[in-house]
Amino acid sequence: MSVITISREFGSEGSYIAEKVAQALGYHLADKETLEHVLLQYGFVEFEKEYDEARSLWARLDARNTEMIKMLNRVIRAVARHGNVVILGRGSFAVLNDFADVLNVLIQAPLSVRQARVMTQQKITEPEQAEAIVKEADRVRATFLESYYDVRWDAASAFDLVIDTGKVPPDLAISWLVETVKAVPERKDGEARTTSAIEEDEILASAVSDVLKCQVVHRP
Repeated sequence: MSVITISREFGSEGSYIAEKVAQALGYHLADKETLEHVLLQYGFVEFEKEYDEARSLWARLDARNTEMIKMLNRVIRAVARHGNVVILGRGSFAVLNDFADVLNVLIQAPLSVRQARVMTQQKITEPEQAEAIVKEADRVRATFLESYYDVRWDAASAFDLVIDTGKVPPDLAISWLVETVKAVPERKDGEARTTSAIEEDEILASAVSDVLKCQVVHRP
């Protein structure tokens, strides 16, 4: 697999898992900052702000926001075409769900587990406050995906692999994903539709290479 998308519930340790999987495989990690840096070069300076303020954003689906999401989708596809990359969140599983060389992964955990992790990580003493933070993060992500991709963000059927870090320790999940990627044969062009078939303009492709600090397009 030349591309892995990792979607995660807030507090599930999905970001940690994505970072460590990328390191273990020698892949690029494309997180929200990576995608935002490419978007910034195309004038979408308000994207991250609007994503995190979903209530005001989703109340009005105007043309600018539609174009913004179209640009985000283009950036995700351009990053995937670069190859050897772990893409973290931002609806990447929905954008790339029909490519044979993409492994779509969901990292989840029970609410109580995520609440406890947030309390520890953010040094919160009130369980109710941590629960509210987790639920609000879930709401924002659900609204984003359901509004623009018409898909439930927690639907197991949308993913190739679902891991519950309430039962599976994050470091074991990392090992599973690394071994999975190594064990699955590469899909060549002609066998199935792969990310190498993605067509993108040279300016965007160059911007992706610059942000990833890699001028080599990784293809099997």
